[in-house]
Amino acid sequence: MKQKLSTLALAALVSLMATSVLTACDDDDDDDDAATTDDTTVDGTDSDDTTVNTKYVVVTTVDDASYLVTAESLSTGTVSVSGNGLEVISGTYWVFKDLNYVFALIYNKGSDGTGASYYLDSDAALTNKYQYTFGRITTYGTWGDYVVTASTSSGAETLADADGNIPYVFIFNYLNSNDGTYSIEDTQLAENYLSTYCYGERVSFSGIVEANDMVYTSVIPMGMSAYGVANFPDGILSSDYQATADGGSGSGAYTAGTIPYTQYPDQANVAIFTGSSFNETPIIAHTEKMGYACGRYRSQYYQTIWAADNGDIYVFSPGYGRSVTDGDDYKVVTGTLPSAVMRIKAGETDFDSSYYVNLETIGSQHPVFRCWHATGNYFFLQLYADGVDGISAGTSADVSEYVIFNADDQTTTIAITGLPDDASVSGTPYGEDGIMYLPVSVTTGDYPAFYAIDVTTGVATKGLTVECDEIETAGKLSY
Repeated sequence: MKQKLSTLALAALVSLMATSVLTACDDDDDDDDAATTDDTTVDGTDSDDTTVNTKYVVVTTVDDASYLVTAESLSTGTVSVSGNGLEVISGTYWVFKDLNYVFALIYNKGSDGTGASYYLDSDAALTNKYQYTFGRITTYGTWGDYVVTASTSSGAETLADADGNIPYVFIFNYLNSNDGTYSIEDTQLAENYLSTYCYGERVSFSGIVEANDMVYTSVIPMGMSAYGVANFPDGILSSDYQATADGGSGSGAYTAGTIPYTQYPDQANVAIFTGSSFNETPIIAHTEKMGYACGRYRSQYYQTIWAADNGDIYVFSPGYGRSVTDGDDYKVVTGTLPSAVMRIKAGETDFDSSYYVNLETIGSQHPVFRCWHATGNYFFLQLYADGVDGISAGTSADVSEYVIFNADDQTTTIAITGLPDDASVSGTPYGEDGIMYLPVSVTTGDYPAFYAIDVTTGVATKGLTVECDEIETAGKLSY
């Protein structure tokens, strides 16, 4: 099912703040010294078959400081941060923009985000480019020339209703990778955004995926705020779901009369944007075959929507709504649907009704916690090792199980073999050419290393060792 959002959900139109130009970190503000390879393919050639020189860039930490270091391969060898790394800001998230830049983005909890971009100069030396300060972020991705971020936060007092209830709004940041400018949109209501399916609830976004000349994001309903309760009273399915006292803490804090958790855990919604900004009204792809699509850990919402190489969008749901139970001063709607994956075919704007995989009926039958695209139609899944019970275990959940999921073969998953017995995943994996490179730390005193996992067999082989405390992730840049 799909539907355009109602204009009621966009009652407060977005105002675009003046673009702020920031000073570049290098001495030359134009981009002639940085590669411009938007048309470059992953095999190292551009659309004119011109060879493009590339290196891997590994994000590491040493003594709580972050460094970038280059490597010729992730499959073999050793590199050291000492004398070979560029010290950079300690990013919460790392985004590789085409083959041109790597962006560091800092969450900063409830405060404004900060960030910076880096590139390889013509001598393949890592170089600072731009620094940014922008609105709060909780999810991120790319859109055209921009690295984009999104979050949901309390709006300005000028948006309050007649009773003084302040609505939640989206904060969208657009970081221009070409000239160091940025812009922010921060007045679009996040209230009643899914008016057709989750009437009256505020929402947040999880994951931003650019593919097929569109941008996709999973929309997560989060209950009803004081503004929502006052302005959309028909959205209250039962007064039992309203809190009778203030409670919670941090991003989970709530006040009496509000609804702390969604009343719609057993549906998934993906907003699809076909224009150039989040200001437009998206098309909503909707399904009630599975729950909302994101992984969760404390206040973090992990991306679980990814594009395959052919442009198909795969949407994974942990079935997280099953973990929610009644509080002392409110009742909840507990989800019932299992962990599953569905897809939106390339160029389409609705879920493919012929594609549905119950992840709890294949392989180890454990629900997904997090996932990443590996290569082709292969995905790397991090599972709750204790099964469904693990979803309710919170921060003590065992999420040490990793498998490969072949989206074309919907009947099984491939277990990972060959990792050290004392292995722990230390960062975000990176995939290309049939190999998933997994950053692994061990307790034996050895340096962390990438393990190269063949996605067709699940066999892991030790690859590049990095002399550092921890590997965060890796990607590839041109020079």
